[in-house]
Amino acid sequence: MGEKLSAKRIEELQELSARLGVEFKDMSLLQQALIHSSYANEAKKKNIVHNERLEFLGDAVLELASSTYLYMHFPQMPEGQLTKIRASIVCSTSLAELARGLHLGEYLLLGHGEEMSGGRDRQTNLEDVFEAVIGAIYLDQGWEIAKDYVIRQLMPLFVQVQQGAILKDYKTILQEVVYQEAQQTVSYELVSTSGPDHDKIFTFNVRITGKVMGTGTGHSKKEAEQKAARQALEKLMPQK
Repeated sequence: MGEKLSAKRIEELQELSARLGVEFKDMSLLQQALIHSSYANEAKKKNIVHNERLEFLGDAVLELASSTYLYMHFPQMPEGQLTKIRASIVCSTSLAELARGLHLGEYLLLGHGEEMSGGRDRQTNLEDVFEAVIGAIYLDQGWEIAKDYVIRQLMPLFVQVQQGAILKDYKTILQEVVYQEAQQTVSYELVSTSGPDHDKIFTFNVRITGKVMGTGTGHSKKEAEQKAARQALEKLMPQK
């Protein structure tokens, strides 16, 4: 990479390596996984390589590892449902949350502008660094270790699949529950929008026959509505 790591940075990378549960042979690969393009572009040393190629590789490893696990553990599930479940598991929101759990944002190297605009906790950056780290693990440790790492990180989501909690369309379920009783209606209202254009946060209420029964927040209107519907269902289902 052409960049000599400081003793402090080496210590940080060793700390992260321990958190990941992976002992890197080549720590420079982990370092590269944590370099945002804005940092590389602003760096005086022009030979610094950002993490986008590792992200590309990690995305492929992530897809194959998750697909393999689903194929092996859900033998009766048809191809179409496997595809939908995989998409639900490795979606941007899920990967960003996993990155937050690993505190990857704390180790990111960002350009000044990206740092000042909240890039350390931006969903796209966290998703990208999560995949880049997978790519680094694959190059450093090989397929088996990379696959085990991916499965370990995704296991809480796989458990949700087993419990039937993944792929539930809460809006559809809520509609089915509410419409069991005549005269009832379901409607969604946008409560607030915040954040910059590239990283907006939406908050929605769901009203059942005019009464607010749930509130949800997300990076898309669909996500916020689904969360609101889920909250409403949690209130309604014990009564059903």
